[in-house]
Amino acid sequence: MAHLRRFALFVAAALAGPVVHAGANPPAKPALAGLTEPADYLLPNEALMVPFKDQVPVVFVTRNQPEWVTLKGYWNEAAEETVNPATGEKVRRRAIKIKVPLGLTTAPPVPLENPMILAKWALGKKLYYDPVLSTNGEVACASCHNPKKGFSDQKRVSTGIAGALGGINSPTILNAAYNKLQFWDGRAASLEDQSQGPVGNNKEMFGGKADPWEEAVLRLRSNPEYVKTFAEVFGHAPTRDAAAKAIATYERTILIGNGLHDRAEAAMRKRVTEEESGKFELKAEDYAAALKAAFTGGDAHALTPLGLGGEKDSGRAGEMGQRLLTGRALFFGKARCTNCHTGETFSDGGFHNLGVGVTKDGEMPHAEFGRFDQLRTGHKDTSLVGAFKTPGLRGLLATAPFMHSGDEKTLEDVVEFYNRGGNANPYLSEKMRDTEAEAVYLRARAAGQAVDPAVKTFGPSKKPIIPFKLNLTAEEKADLVLFLKALNGDPVDPVVADPQTVPK
Repeated sequence: MAHLRRFALFVAAALAGPVVHAGANPPAKPALAGLTEPADYLLPNEALMVPFKDQVPVVFVTRNQPEWVTLKGYWNEAAEETVNPATGEKVRRRAIKIKVPLGLTTAPPVPLENPMILAKWALGKKLYYDPVLSTNGEVACASCHNPKKGFSDQKRVSTGIAGALGGINSPTILNAAYNKLQFWDGRAASLEDQSQGPVGNNKEMFGGKADPWEEAVLRLRSNPEYVKTFAEVFGHAPTRDAAAKAIATYERTILIGNGLHDRAEAAMRKRVTEEESGKFELKAEDYAAALKAAFTGGDAHALTPLGLGGEKDSGRAGEMGQRLLTGRALFFGKARCTNCHTGETFSDGGFHNLGVGVTKDGEMPHAEFGRFDQLRTGHKDTSLVGAFKTPGLRGLLATAPFMHSGDEKTLEDVVEFYNRGGNANPYLSEKMRDTEAEAVYLRARAAGQAVDPAVKTFGPSKKPIIPFKLNLTAEEKADLVLFLKALNGDPVDPVVADPQTVPK
């Protein structure tokens, strides 16, 4: 810690005036008039920060930790015994324990350089809902990622400053902490990177500015409350780096789980343990048990997504349990959903071309190149032309419309899209193609035999692309959609989702 003090020695009064910096700070002459310190980052003056003993860490507790079952809710006040790393002194201080929702057994990854502290979280939450970061003072992060709309905006494409329309559907922040890469095309490596993007986008939050972040930082430094809070949390004036870290800290706690499917799995584990059978396999009775418990508790969050509610439906637990089990079997089997939707958030974190956004003749406009465009020169992978990130499947009912284009309005529409195999184009993901049928086509053509004229071919070699059709029946489609709805889960805890709730 001593080397940091040698690198950055400035006092509280210096927050409003020029400071001489040492080490690796950016150039001392800011480009924007009114900035007296660099906008991107500053080194901390620890004398300005809240003392270690008064800092309140935010800690994730997962289901595989014994403490998880003792926590009453999502947000829990606690205390911890720890050691001040600078002095070696033992201290007892407050802590926040977050009970990671059922269904998520791992904690969101937290960068070492951005530890979770309550004051930083509260600052990030304030910034998230404050339009001060936009050109016209009317657009905030929450404008396109609204907690009342599943932390999305429920529009096909988002509206930014001055009514400007973006070119893509606003992805939800729900469980974004688990994403390997952020944005539909993966251009951000972390939530910290992602939180900087909208301010620098002239259609989202800042228009017509050479360096929008410089002006945004100047606005923050003109606000005495922000100046005081940034100093207490980071030990310096507001900067782009610190704002990004604070917003990411808040976004990291926007978690959703405890869907009916998760409850059925918990019921299954309990049943198998009591039976001592060792056969951890879901049965219709496990879904029925979860449904009966929801009816008994009047749990609308579990029942409403399935179209259930009230005493009249309580007798349908057995029937719906069987349908949910069938839907699950389809999800993991015939419907091939797990080709991409895997893990606890039901996303492989990968990028796939489904044919979304192609023209009627199957051509892929450059605006739809997706992940391929973000790959560095020398690392271009043509299999990622037109590929976009696999979204998670929790909280789906609040985040329609679907796909990166926002073209599919309902889950039924999405299932129908996959049922036909997506849209043929030269770069359609192999996971979406009937490669056996393509091989048959190529052999027949090479032998001079007749081929199906309906098959679309591309390029000089006339490469056949045949989407894999699932051939789901109407009943199977309905049961699959029902299973997807069982992933919906509880809403985000009000401590996180209510803009007006700010813990001390």
